[in-house]
Order: sequence, then structure tokens, then C-alpha cells
Amino acid sequence: MDAALLAKTLTAQSLFADCEQAELSDIITRGHVRAFKPGQTLMAQGDKGDTLFIVLKGLARVSMVAANGREIILDYAEPGHVLGEIAFLDGGERTASVDVIDEVEALVLTRAAFADIVGKHQGLALRLLKAMARRLRQNNAVIEADRAYASGPRLARFLLRLLMADDGTHEGTAQLKIALSQGELGNFAGMSREQINRQLSAWVDGGIVALKSGRVTVLDRDALSDIAEAW
Repeated sequence: MDAALLAKTLTAQSLFADCEQAELSDIITRGHVRAFKPGQTLMAQGDKGDTLFIVLKGLARVSMVAANGREIILDYAEPGHVLGEIAFLDGGERTASVDVIDEVEALVLTRAAFADIVGKHQGLALRLLKAMARRLRQNNAVIEADRAYASGPRLARFLLRLLMADDGTHEGTAQLKIALSQGELGNFAGMSREQINRQLSAWVDGGIVALKSGRVTVLDRDALSDIAEAW
């Protein structure tokens, strides 16, 4: 892997999205690639966080267990996602667990190596602060969706986050990146299974989504987008 390929892999919300090519080259040189099998825990909530992971391949689920014992699914990490940056940067415990769904390859960077890179490249620290601020804005938007939106718009917003990239071959339909049970989808959207079932059934009747073998297919993306923006 070279810096140009890594830059294309990183998502727009990534901690390293604004890095220059020389900085990415040093990250590649100082890091090492590890493979993780499906079902393996890449990192666990509460563990010491002295490494950072950049997903290069595969899919993983990011979740946490709240104080009341409830599991909350925070995200699904794809190629380009950076994992473990909070504990990596502040030296605290991992705030979430990451479990591998499809075999993951990740570039692993230690805190000591990262400190050397930051010391070498002027301006990198400021760009990372800007990236963290951008991530905070995104998290605030998620909190807004959870608290300010009714269950229908909230579910629509989370489904849109899970849609696969539109490659133009489905004539307006789109599937989710992963087949989720209604219970797991509820954990992701912060809704009960009954709410999920009731809302999806209504959308099936309205021709907005289709359900088959536990997988959701979006038939009318524009309609779902309109619902997502409704208060």
C-alpha cells in the first residue's frame, strides 16, 4: 500500500482525511497490517487503548454496553474507518468494542510511533484537531436525530446511513450493507423491536422498502430521504 491508495481508502470523516501524502507515507511505514477473522474482537470496551486501527478491508460492528446493561450499536466500520482513536489519543480506556463481521485487514499504529510522526510533521496536530471537531459535529447530528426526531424519521436516517453505495445497477433500489435482525437494527437506531417491526411493515405497505429473509431493500430512496427530514 502507498500513500495515494491509503488516501483514497480513508473516509471523509476519518481522523486522517486531511493528512498530506508524506504524513500518510510515514503512517504506513511506521504501522503494520493485521488480519482479523469474522467473530473476532478487534478491541474491547474497557481495555487499554495504546493502538489505533485503520480499516483497509472488511466490515466490523462498533458497539458499547451502557450502564444499564443495554447494548448500543454505534456504527458499522468499513474500509477507511479509523478505530480506537479516543483511547489512543487520551490514554484512557476503550469506550467501545469492535467485533469483526467480514474478515478485516487493518493498519495498526502504536502511540509511540504516532508521537514520532506528529513531532516530525508540522501542522499535523492542527489538522487532527480539525478532524476531531468534524467528528464531534457528526456525533452531535446523531444525537439530534436520536432526541429530536420521531421514530419514523429516526429509523429512516439510520437506514440511509447503512445503504450500500449506489452503483447505478439497481434502478433506484438499494440494499443495506449487512443483513440486520430487527432487534439489532433497533439497537442501532435506539428503538424497540416492536417499533421497528411496525414502521417497516408500514413502509412495506407503502412500497418504500421490501423485506426478504431478514434483509431490507430500499425501493424508494427519495421517499425514505423525505421521511428522514420530517420532524
